[in-house]
Amino acid sequence: MRRRLAPYALILPGGLWLAIFFVVPMVVMLSFSLMQGDVVNGFRLTWHWQNYSDGLSTYADQLIRSLVYGLLATAACIVLAYPVAYWIAFRGGARKTTYLFLILLPFFVSFVLRTFSWKFLLADDGIVLSPLKDVGLLPQDFHVIATGFAVVAGLTYNYLPFMVLPIYVALERVDPKMIEAAQDLYASPAQAFARVVFPLSLPGVFAGVLMTFVPVSADYVNSTVLGGTNNTMIGNIIQNLYLVNTDYPQAAALSFTLMAILLIGIFLYAKALGTEDVLEVATR
Repeated sequence: MRRRLAPYALILPGGLWLAIFFVVPMVVMLSFSLMQGDVVNGFRLTWHWQNYSDGLSTYADQLIRSLVYGLLATAACIVLAYPVAYWIAFRGGARKTTYLFLILLPFFVSFVLRTFSWKFLLADDGIVLSPLKDVGLLPQDFHVIATGFAVVAGLTYNYLPFMVLPIYVALERVDPKMIEAAQDLYASPAQAFARVVFPLSLPGVFAGVLMTFVPVSADYVNSTVLGGTNNTMIGNIIQNLYLVNTDYPQAAALSFTLMAILLIGIFLYAKALGTEDVLEVATR
């Protein structure tokens, strides 16, 4: 009897934690998304589904911008992270742990402080643009802050480690003998990478995209610090609706709308990439 109950006893603490701090808040937020009212007169559950349509029609631009920024930042993370992870996995030698520590080192500093450091770095009179303007390489009215580029750059910087680590783990599992076998069969280095290394690293790429795209699309700090009025993301709208306007029903509806769009995107991405093939490669 004890042996049968032992597995359930092990998952009980984690299950209770998820139930209290995830399931219950989600149910409460779902109920709020169907309410009407205000803070003064109170909120009533009226099954007001129009909150969802109103949110989509009013904030469609911010929602689309968030998804576009998320795709751009995720693509930039892949381009930057893959060579880094590849070099550490195959050329890092005995210092792999040190290199991984250096990648994680920025996480010892607050997320907000790291984002503000980019604001100082990219400021009009900052250490990057000011010298270039002084020597005439850039016009005096050139600016980066309050542009989409600044927001995407900040997102890429802040979430880059989430792409490096899973790709590194996948590359670390690649048996060097398989690469040697491909070369013995007269495969060039590019062919060996395309037909052996990259397919075996797809589980890491898949995990990295999930760990990057979802939080990036919902981020609001980077657009607040590095963006302008034309770079508002859906996270900024939800934050303002919750904390400034106290429009809890509309904020909750937008949160669930964003969640639904991200889930649909993830499922489509998994289907296009072939999740079963990825998992099959990962378990070889």
